[in-house]
Amino acid sequence: MKQDFIIKNDNSSLLLVFGGWGTWTGLFSEGPFPEGYDVLLCYDYRTMDFDPSALSGYGTVRLIAWSMGVWVASRVLAGADVRWEKRIAVNGTLTPVDDLTGIPVAVFNGTLDNMSGPVLSKFNRRMCGKDLACYMSRGPDRSAEELKEELSALKEAVGASGVALSFMWDVAVVGTKDLIFPAENQLRAWDVCAVEAVKVDCAHYSRDLFARLFSSCCHSDLAEQAEKSV
Repeated sequence: MKQDFIIKNDNSSLLLVFGGWGTWTGLFSEGPFPEGYDVLLCYDYRTMDFDPSALSGYGTVRLIAWSMGVWVASRVLAGADVRWEKRIAVNGTLTPVDDLTGIPVAVFNGTLDNMSGPVLSKFNRRMCGKDLACYMSRGPDRSAEELKEELSALKEAVGASGVALSFMWDVAVVGTKDLIFPAENQLRAWDVCAVEAVKVDCAHYSRDLFARLFSSCCHSDLAEQAEKSV
């Protein structure tokens, strides 16, 4: 796993971001980020090695995890000695490869087995919807071969470890137009875990959603907007 500080100014609070499969630093480097926070991005899950010392020295940590990063964060942060300000899961679940509560098994395996440039392009279109141009403008720089390695490693890790239930989330944000983690699967998964789910009218990746989450992390605002748009 890679851990890169986007902002490191010796602030007392940390915004900890776990990206999804295929994330690169440039995807989130523009923020906008809240004042008074260092920002640490975790991504590239070809290994599950996580250095917890990066969290030391912070009074509070605000966590936002996206997609497959929800499961990864749940696994590597379980038992961490951290004062959590808020823990927000975005378009992911604790059972990321599952027909009822995650990505359908056949879809996940099909993406892995057939990974290529054209398959990746199709995946990005489904993931981003109207925000595809924005996503591509951030300069994705990881090859289909590298992403296949990461997806294979995730499949193996999920299969070996199963459900990561010991880590508690405060709220789950569910995109109603998500074509990667179907919204109904997400809602079913979080209902089982008794975690509040907030529905938002967006695809799996949404520039506006992340801008709102990064800048304020106020899920009550998201809920209010969701009621108007869903």
